[in-house]
Amino acid sequence: MSDTTNPTSTQAPTPAELAAMGPVRRWIATHPTIWEFILFNVLSNISTIARFVVTWIGTAVFVGALGLTAPFHFLIFNYPESGNGLGGFLTFLTAEVLAQVVNFFVQMKWVFKSDSSFRNAAWKYAILAVVIVVVNLVLPGYVTALCQGWGMNAGIAGTIASIVNTLLAVVVSYPILKFWIMPKGK
Repeated sequence: MSDTTNPTSTQAPTPAELAAMGPVRRWIATHPTIWEFILFNVLSNISTIARFVVTWIGTAVFVGALGLTAPFHFLIFNYPESGNGLGGFLTFLTAEVLAQVVNFFVQMKWVFKSDSSFRNAAWKYAILAVVIVVVNLVLPGYVTALCQGWGMNAGIAGTIASIVNTLLAVVVSYPILKFWIMPKGK
């Protein structure tokens, strides 16, 4: 028998259980994968909010208060002065690390409800997070500089760079999390 209090249960509800459910729970029970993707996107906003808040605070502290706008170039990272320089790099590094930690727990416990061991999921997630963080550290320097070249201020340019990072992370991370890092029944 399935758990009618948990519409994302792995067992399909019986016709009698479906009939006893309200229309929303019935839809969720009959479309669990779509519901999971919706949850993934909605609950990812918890880490997105963390990323934005840290981006705004980091920009205010590293760029505004400390004036760390000297160009920062290291390997693949390119943060010219117009991309907020070293302060922009430090802002995005801090924001990404915090967002990835928050996202790991949200996805494992609330979205995928994975029964994978923490240790098994954590090392895999760390690989994904490093890839996401590297991309999310490389891309904002270019996006921020482009936006500021179009006349946007540092805060708006940083916000747009965060939006671009977030959309890219969704497209890459959902299938990897679902099938490799946090599968059910492993």
